Amino acid sequence: MWSWFGGSAAQKRKDAPKNAILMLREQLDMLQKREKHLENLMEEQDAIARKNVTSNKAAAKNALRRKKVHEKNLEQTTAQIVQLEQQIYSIEAANINQETLKAMEAAGAAMAKIHGSMTLDTVDQTMDTLREQHQLSTEIAQAITSTNLVDQPDEADLEEELEGLEQEAMDERMLNTGTVPVADQLNRLPPAANGEIKSKPQTEEEDEEAELEKLRAEMAMG
Repeated sequence: MWSWFGGSAAQKRKDAPKNAILMLREQLDMLQKREKHLENLMEEQDAIARKNVTSNKAAAKNALRRKKVHEKNLEQTTAQIVQLEQQIYSIEAANINQETLKAMEAAGAAMAKIHGSMTLDTVDQTMDTLREQHQLSTEIAQAITSTNLVDQPDEADLEEELEGLEQEAMDERMLNTGTVPVADQLNRLPPAANGEIKSKPQTEEEDEEAELEKLRAEMAMG
């Protein structure tokens, strides 16, 4: 009976690396599907922002905000995928090391019959390898759990993306018409050239209104 229990425990230890790798690969597959899903969500929110920019600026800005949240989640998911891949590699390497060590121990046992005993260096090397692998596993686990999932998109990033959309509208207008409207020419002149000095927007709402007006111009030309 004791022999049977010992054999079962030995089999479980032997299967542990394989089972761990299977679990990690299942999680990796789920994260890769989530990665693709987040990319699709980002595309959807970008389309919503462009669709509503001329008729509903609040909806357009909310869509951009949701897009930024999806971008953050995508970054975290991609980082977790990399970490899982590294964990799988580490376990596979550890398993190879274990099998290699077993082969070396078998060779050592054969040599022990010749030399009479094993050396302390072999034991130290085995313990050092186990400690290193345990430390690596702990660090990877800590890295996974330290990710902050509640960060909100930066308002400055939203404004920067709105500016980028406005620039696309201006460029497309120039390509389609071959000319630049007089109002746009005046807007592009330095303050001294068009006879006025524009004051810096005083509030965040003024910034948002200006950017949404530029997006409306883009959608009108599209």
